[in-house]
Amino acid sequence: MSMAVRDLRIYAEMFRGHVYHYRDGDGLEADAVIGTNDGRWAAIEVELRDSDRIEEGAKHLLRLKDKVRSDRHQEPEFLMVVTATDYAYRREDGVFVVPLGCLGP
Repeated sequence: MSMAVRDLRIYAEMFRGHVYHYRDGDGLEADAVIGTNDGRWAAIEVELRDSDRIEEGAKHLLRLKDKVRSDRHQEPEFLMVVTATDYAYRREDGVFVVPLGCLGP
C-alpha cells in the first residue's frame, strides 16, 4: 500500500494537493483522500492482495461519498480502487478500478 500512497502523493503534488488517510467514528475508512486547497477531493481504496475485494472497496468509497455533506463539500472528482489487476476500467457505479502500475505522473 505504501507504494500506491507514494504514487498518489506525487500525483497530488502536481495539483498542489495533499494525501490524507480517512477514518471516522463509525469505522468508515478510505486508504487515501486527495484534497486540494480549492475544495476538490477524491477518495481511493487500495486492494492489492485480492481482486475479490474490489467490490468491498468500491462499496466503502460509495458510502463515504454518500456520507459527505453536499451543503459543505463538493462532490468527489473521482472514486478509485487501486488493484493488482491487469487493466483499468470504470464500473457502472462510476468507481474507477486502476492497476497500481498505471499510477504516476
